[in-house]
Amino acid sequence: MARHIYSCPLRWSDMDAFGHVNNVVFLRYLEEARIDFMFRLAPGDGSPSFSGGSVVARHEIDYVRPLVHRHEPVIIESWVTKISAASLTIAYEVKEADDPRQVYVRASTVVVPYNLEAGRPRRITAEEKSFLQEYLDDPAAEGALVA
Repeated sequence: MARHIYSCPLRWSDMDAFGHVNNVVFLRYLEEARIDFMFRLAPGDGSPSFSGGSVVARHEIDYVRPLVHRHEPVIIESWVTKISAASLTIAYEVKEADDPRQVYVRASTVVVPYNLEAGRPRRITAEEKSFLQEYLDDPAAEGALVA
């Protein structure tokens, strides 16, 4: 299984009054990583993959430890834990770049492909499913995070 790696910069404005990254800001970090991951589905050459849009149906976040501001980015690893006919679940770990054993957040997002013109959800295409399967977690793998 492959994991998508996103280097996420921290901004001074991400901190709250307690001196650590605010819990709501982590949703933005996950969004940045997810968009970076999903835009890899649209390599050009007329590929329609996820070009019609997608919507978030659910977020789940476990805050493991506080993240304080610094100039070095964090790493967000993303992978797919579930693919159904009309949705997928993406799992994430927000980690220390220099020490990937240091995890700040574990999370998952249910994403639904969406037909913007028709104003309704749509099914995942064969091309999209093929791409997503490269990032599909094997739940039997040792130490796998199941979201």
